[in-house]
Amino acid sequence: MYADLTIREFMEKTASSAPVPGGGSVAALVAALASSLSQMVAGLTIGRKGFEDCQEEMKTITASASKLRQRCIANIDRDSDAYNQVLAAFKLPRDSEEDKQARAEAIQSALKQATRVPLETATLAFEIIELAARTVEKGNPNAVTDGAVGAMLARSAVLAGLYNVNINLSSIKDSEFVIDISKQVEQLEEKVEKKEKEILAKVNLP
Repeated sequence: MYADLTIREFMEKTASSAPVPGGGSVAALVAALASSLSQMVAGLTIGRKGFEDCQEEMKTITASASKLRQRCIANIDRDSDAYNQVLAAFKLPRDSEEDKQARAEAIQSALKQATRVPLETATLAFEIIELAARTVEKGNPNAVTDGAVGAMLARSAVLAGLYNVNINLSSIKDSEFVIDISKQVEQLEEKVEKKEKEILAKVNLP
């Protein structure tokens, strides 16, 4: 749905007063763009003289980046769908006690799914920043800034995904679920900040 729109159409949809596509879908799009840049740098390295030692690694990066990009693209719509389910759950009837109970359970279930999707996006984006690190370190130096931009986008996608996770966690009553996801969020936040600094430190510009 949203993933099939043109860039201009997607921006118009995002700029509208509709709640979707929102931050989670945008995070997935940014992660997909980061993956595209990593794949581009790898492609600009494959077959080039002077990079014979890393040809297989760059081919592996190309294949991995392509798969990650497709998963991120899918999450553009999955994130919007998850939020729509939350909205639908809040609109369920609450005339009887049974209705109220069913509505409360539906809301909690939908909120969990609306948490899982951006967490997945953040996790995928961290895999992408690791690919970007390898392209910056070993890829064609003429495209090093493209690799660095990919890393910065991936870092933003990680943090954006996690922000969407956290806002949903605040409304989830399952304490075990909240504790488990919160630990994953904390670990990703720590790792991505460190990884971005490591990558950018290797970018030597004239």
